[in-house]
Amino acid sequence: MVCRRQLSGAESETLKQRRTQIMSRGLPKQKPIEGVKQVLVVASGKGGVGKSTTAVNLALALAANDSSKAVGLLDVDVYGPSIPKMMNLKGNPELSQSNLMKPLLNYGIACMSMGFLVEENEPVVWRGLMVMSAIEKLLRQVDWGQLDYLVVDMPPGTGDVQLSVSQNIPITGAVIVSTPQDVALMDAHKGAEMFRKVHVPVLGLVQNMSVFQCPKCKHKTHIFGADGARKLAQTLGLEVLGDIPLHLNIREASDTGQPIVFSQPESDEAKAYLRIAVEVVRRLPSPSE
Repeated sequence: MVCRRQLSGAESETLKQRRTQIMSRGLPKQKPIEGVKQVLVVASGKGGVGKSTTAVNLALALAANDSSKAVGLLDVDVYGPSIPKMMNLKGNPELSQSNLMKPLLNYGIACMSMGFLVEENEPVVWRGLMVMSAIEKLLRQVDWGQLDYLVVDMPPGTGDVQLSVSQNIPITGAVIVSTPQDVALMDAHKGAEMFRKVHVPVLGLVQNMSVFQCPKCKHKTHIFGADGARKLAQTLGLEVLGDIPLHLNIREASDTGQPIVFSQPESDEAKAYLRIAVEVVRRLPSPSE
């Protein structure tokens, strides 16, 4: 009985090593996106925490903070693309001479989204292989020109799309968005751990909807709890890049396709995004590294 257990353990270890070798051979080799110096992914474990709003305003803030930088925005949320509406863009991408899709441009940001390839109200009812094919197309068949930063709006969760993007292209850093609510933080924790497992540096957390201030009496209420993201950041050994308040102006600006960093750059809400962009850049390696 003892010999059998030892043999079983040895066999188990051998199988484990073989599985690791096979998996490492099967992983796609990372290939940079042509013309793109640095890729920043904006992610969240849970939907509805303001990830896309953060991605849009972060892209605009990166460009606003340094006008010499060219910035692009890639929406890989295949099932629920938000970038077309938030960036006030419609239409099908034109093709370049090399048969690559040309990004649509607004507010100085080059944008590409699954939302440009399907009708606005048409649901994307696809299985995994079709989704992966679409992601491959968005990653490899777009003519970005020359970009300093490409901000990628990831879908919520830790599934196939996140893994595919992380394993196919070199990512400079990830920004995790969460509200201070415990339920959202649980999934944000999983999101951060997923990026660590695929060796993507996590730059920090954005605490969205951190506080609501009554426009009449100015009283502040922490609707989703206070400082939850800070506690999670401490647990993960990360920092909070900044806090975004729960404010009507942010929602209205996004819904009308005029993001607040562009339409109200002097507002406190826009300045919060601008500060986060500074913190993101501060944590990036130089492009030559």
